[in-house]
Amino acid sequence: MKLAFISDIHGNAVALEAVLEDIKEKMVDRIYVLGDICYRGPDPKQCIDRIRSLQTEAIKGNADEWVVRGVSPGEVPETVIDMMNLERSWTISRLDRHDIDYLDRLPTTLDLNVEGVTISAFHATPESLFEIVPPDAGDEFLKGKLMSAAEADVFIYAHIHRPYIRYIEGKVLINTGSVGLPFDGLRKASYAIIEVNGGRIGTSIERVPFDAEEVIRRYANEHYPNSEMMARLIRKASVK
Repeated sequence: MKLAFISDIHGNAVALEAVLEDIKEKMVDRIYVLGDICYRGPDPKQCIDRIRSLQTEAIKGNADEWVVRGVSPGEVPETVIDMMNLERSWTISRLDRHDIDYLDRLPTTLDLNVEGVTISAFHATPESLFEIVPPDAGDEFLKGKLMSAAEADVFIYAHIHRPYIRYIEGKVLINTGSVGLPFDGLRKASYAIIEVNGGRIGTSIERVPFDAEEVIRRYANEHYPNSEMMARLIRKASVK
């Protein structure tokens, strides 16, 4: 059984379609979505519709929560909160009530049992949609933040836009990276595959090229607020 985990699409339909085509070519059996579907990209409605068309399980990310109720003080630096709420207002102007209700109803965790292999999936941590757990954290910190809420063979999360795979005390810990806004300097969409076969577990991070300049054109054509900064993020694949 081959499973694909995608996340942090952020309204980038160009990257999403490239990833879904790659998933199809790899003959994946199931797709799971770990949140942040539409906010901060030029194609929010298109991305929600495409994810829902997959008829798969999805969970909520912090950006989905922001679409539902706005960005609150303390969740981002004070200097950017007004702009982020302006971006949120632009996003919800492209959605309908049905879309927002869909995001609001998403669960926050996903527990799977695939041929006896257990998988615990969440967006940022099992308890938080917002906390940042970096890839270079120590084993004990990662165990406490990401691997203590459930018994599982594989733990998989998203949120930080920087993919990795680590092995801690016989368990597998994976970050999917981001489909729409990679932040590790590689301008390619990122997602994770877990393959289970007769008790064996295979894992991989997949990187998929997409037309970044087309995404940037869409930000401009849709008069997206903060489009210049988003263009820089897309081109650099980094927040630095």
